[in-house]
Amino acid sequence: MVTGKRPRGVLRSVAALVTAVLAGGSALLVAPAPAQAYPVRDQQWYLDALRVPAAHELTRGKGVTVAVVDSGVHAAHPDLKGQLLPGRSFYPGGPANGWSDPDREKGHGTAMAGIIAGRGGGGGTRELGIAPDARILPVALGPNSAQWDVLAGVRWAVDQGAEVVNLSLGGYGANIDATRAVEYALSRNVVVVAATGNRSQGFDEVATPANVPGVLSVSGTDRSGGFWPGSATGPETALAAPAVGIIAPAPPGVNGSAYGMGQGTSDAAAIVSGAAALVRARYPKLDAANVVNRLISTARDQGAPGRDPEYGFGSLDLMRALTASVPTVEANPLLGAPGDGQSSAGSPSRGAQARDDGPALSFGVADGWGAAVQVGLCLLGVLVAVAVVVALVVVNRRARRRKAAGAPPGPYPPGPYPPTGTLPGVGAAPGQDRPAGPPGGWHPYQHRPVGQPAPPQPYPPGGPVPPAPPADQQR
Repeated sequence: MVTGKRPRGVLRSVAALVTAVLAGGSALLVAPAPAQAYPVRDQQWYLDALRVPAAHELTRGKGVTVAVVDSGVHAAHPDLKGQLLPGRSFYPGGPANGWSDPDREKGHGTAMAGIIAGRGGGGGTRELGIAPDARILPVALGPNSAQWDVLAGVRWAVDQGAEVVNLSLGGYGANIDATRAVEYALSRNVVVVAATGNRSQGFDEVATPANVPGVLSVSGTDRSGGFWPGSATGPETALAAPAVGIIAPAPPGVNGSAYGMGQGTSDAAAIVSGAAALVRARYPKLDAANVVNRLISTARDQGAPGRDPEYGFGSLDLMRALTASVPTVEANPLLGAPGDGQSSAGSPSRGAQARDDGPALSFGVADGWGAAVQVGLCLLGVLVAVAVVVALVVVNRRARRRKAAGAPPGPYPPGPYPPTGTLPGVGAAPGQDRPAGPPGGWHPYQHRPVGQPAPPQPYPPGGPVPPAPPADQQR
């Protein structure tokens, strides 16, 4: 797929994501034979790279709820039985409690849930999640869900008590509603984790909502720990995590296997969401800001020193995040517009090396000359504000004249959606049809299970069927 810069005209809404699934797959078929238990755990290389078994000696995430805003989760999968809380669907005809995954092409939501909280066991034949004792709150989206569905789902999940929200999806351009949804979550002590996006899907820059201040935006690393070049990058990147060769559960009907192998920042974000759940369980008195700070301040610095567009503050170091001595912070270190290698809120606290440099911006009055300068700056600010108001009035009058002359209306409805202070039902705000117009959907990043597609069969088919040899596809 050709990758290029996206047009910058989409400032009032998030454009549709690329939803085509890579059609390729391994041509190797599993020969008919009695069903055998497949060593799924042996395929989870990233668990050993992150020292997850050692982390599970400290905590397994018990008591933490992680919302997965995605395509729904197949609750009957052996790896996810007992792992789900009653969720909600945000599109017409969707699973009422989010306990099924209609995504028969990718099974994206099921995969993310398994990466986060697969229960493991079975002698290594089941997926072991990063936080297997955490619980998943599924928030189901449909193939035509728009930004207001996603954002309403985030608010609903927060109101249901989610402590971590995983967003392995995204859109193009800035969006005020994404900012409001994130602010709502942060104000209620919730960690928001989002994928930066995949270059193969046209994301050269960090996607929305990963680019919203305060979000733990996650790029990808490869098996060697180096940067995965398929990741979208930008100054908003906060952390990097494994994104290549990630095995995950798949719902029935996707292919002849109960699992799929994929790659993408979706997987990396899910891994970090699981890590956030472990930190919350290990340190139950920490607020969301300090959970985020602990994850980024203990990261293994890679790339350019400090924060950089590829790795953010570095790659995830799970054991350090769970054991290091990290001074507390007063605010989320990712708040503010990032740039110059760090967030405008300052660098994260890094143990004994941390120091207080004072506020990011302050006006001090040292003497009479300083006072005069400050007064002058204030007057200049007033003049600029007046000029902006005048310009807006002129533009508004011209727009009215054009509209009166028969200019066509814009493709998007006026005002915010959903309206401030309301939580829409399925698909749209109360009394409001979903607006038509190009383009309207947010979708999970690409994912295709490994192995040649096969006709649906009773699930699970006598036990998990081994996937074909790894042939990573995008998630």
